[in-house]
Amino acid sequence: MKFTKGQEFMAELLGTMVLILFGCGCVAMVVLFGSNPPIPGEVVKGGYTNITLGWGLAVTFGIYIAGTVSGAHLNPAVTLAMAVTGRLPWSKVPHYVAGQFVGAFLGAALMFAVYYPKWIMVDPALDHTTGIFCTFPAVPGFWPGFFDQVVGTALLLGLILAVVDKLNALPGSNMAPFIIGLVVVAIGISFGGMNGYAINPARDLGPRLFALLAGFKNNGFFMNDPSGAAVGSIIWLVPVVGPLVGGVLGAVAYDVTIGRALVAAHRLSSDPEARADGMDSSHHEHEEVINRVTSKSL
Repeated sequence: MKFTKGQEFMAELLGTMVLILFGCGCVAMVVLFGSNPPIPGEVVKGGYTNITLGWGLAVTFGIYIAGTVSGAHLNPAVTLAMAVTGRLPWSKVPHYVAGQFVGAFLGAALMFAVYYPKWIMVDPALDHTTGIFCTFPAVPGFWPGFFDQVVGTALLLGLILAVVDKLNALPGSNMAPFIIGLVVVAIGISFGGMNGYAINPARDLGPRLFALLAGFKNNGFFMNDPSGAAVGSIIWLVPVVGPLVGGVLGAVAYDVTIGRALVAAHRLSSDPEARADGMDSSHHEHEEVINRVTSKSL
């Protein structure tokens, strides 16, 4: 099936909007609905466990929405990595990324509208709940968070390629979105503390831009200093640059290790003279199909 640029743009927009609605929505549940006054040690609506599961399901359902039309990248880091490794034409990158950022912005706006009556009760000055929309570092400085985002997004891309590679052990019918959602859950459980595991520039910057325009303070573009004055900040840059670098590294690492080995093994198994004795050729795709798939994997 072939789809127009407009259809692919809309698929990425809707898929990313669903991602943000469920993802940021689960964070809002945890942040906005604690006891008043706060109870020390209280776990609100499942706490961090709720957040990791919520984001994983958000990814899963976003992929189900957009998968057939656009491949459901929902993430500029995925789109860039696919283009760099030859899996996506560069001509598709602009409208894919535009759809992702627009969808993330709209998803954040709709989520805020739903929670607004409670939000203004908890944070009437909009000065301490911007973290519902976007991520912030656990330690100061650019490099700790940057390294965290590179590693997390490299894991994401490497595992996505392992799941969808036609030459690998594919998951069962229509299960890939669920498995990729579990990948995001695992990254959140293992690497969520240092910088909030954005691992997606649109997921972070889109809602952060909405928060800025909606009047939220301490938004990562500007942070209040001890005197209360707003000063410029580069916090927003970390979950944008880090995932773009990490995604490409993860995809390239997969291709030059596992991907290359799979290609070589399938080419060997498709050669009757080189095939091991006793191997049933019915287990292998026709040589022309293999060559077409492997050319896309390289």
